[in-house]
Amino acid sequence: MFGERDYPDEVAAVRDEHAPDALVLDCERDFETLPVAARDDLALLTDELRPFSCPETWLPEDAPELLRRFAGSDLVVGMPGDGSVAWTRQTAPPVVFVKPRVEGSPESFVDFLVAEALVEVGLALPEQFLGFFEDRYPEFDAAVPLDAGSTYQLAAALFDAYKGLHTREVFSGWEDVHPELFAAWADAGERIEPRIEGVTGEVSRGETDFADAAELACSGIKHGVEPPAPFTALDTGAYRDHGVDYAVKWAEKTLG
Repeated sequence: MFGERDYPDEVAAVRDEHAPDALVLDCERDFETLPVAARDDLALLTDELRPFSCPETWLPEDAPELLRRFAGSDLVVGMPGDGSVAWTRQTAPPVVFVKPRVEGSPESFVDFLVAEALVEVGLALPEQFLGFFEDRYPEFDAAVPLDAGSTYQLAAALFDAYKGLHTREVFSGWEDVHPELFAAWADAGERIEPRIEGVTGEVSRGETDFADAAELACSGIKHGVEPPAPFTALDTGAYRDHGVDYAVKWAEKTLG
C-alpha cells in the first residue's frame, strides 16, 4: 500500500533541515483509519507504531466518531479537512503520507504540501487539534453554540491558524533558498486572498456557515493573508504565544 516517494532537491533540503529522519510515502489509496493490512505494511517500513491516545475526559459527549477513534487505540492519520498530504508521529520515524487524491494538483503545489508537512514535523507541533486543546476541548466545545461537526471544523481551523503562525516564518524565508517552494506558497496565498476578503459578508448574509468561513480565513494565515474580523484576532503574536488559552477565550468572546 505504501512506497517511498521521489521528490525534488528543494524538498529533500527541507527534509534534511527540519525532519531528517522522516519517511515520505506515496499511498495506493485514501484512508484515515488504517486497516489492519495497511498497518502491517507500514510496520515493515518503520521501527514502531504507537497510536495516539488520550483520556476520555478530553472529549465532549457528542464528539464525532472519528475523533473518538483518534483518541483511542486506532491508528488514525489525517482527519477530515487535512487534505491530500498528512503526517504522523504515531510512528518511529515520523511519516509523511501523500494520498492519491493529489492527482490533478500542480506538481509544484504538491511539493509545497510535502515540504509544509516536513516543517510541521520538525517544529514538534501537535498532530491534530485534540493534541492542541487537550483537556480544554470540552471547555471550547461548551463555548461554541454549534453542532458537533461544526465545532470540530472550527477547532481544526483554529489549530490550522496556530500552526500557520509558526510555519509561515519558515515559508517566507524560502524566496532565495527554495524559490520553487516559495513560489508555490505565495501563489496559493494569492489564489485564496480574494475568497477570504468577502467571507465575513457571506456569513452575515447567511451564504456561508461560520465554521466554513473560519476554515477559509484560518487557512490563509499560513500564507500571510490577513483575515477579516473576527478572525483578525487569530493573526497575532498573542495567539502564537498563548495557544489554547487564547483560542478558548477567543471562542467565548466571539460566539459565547
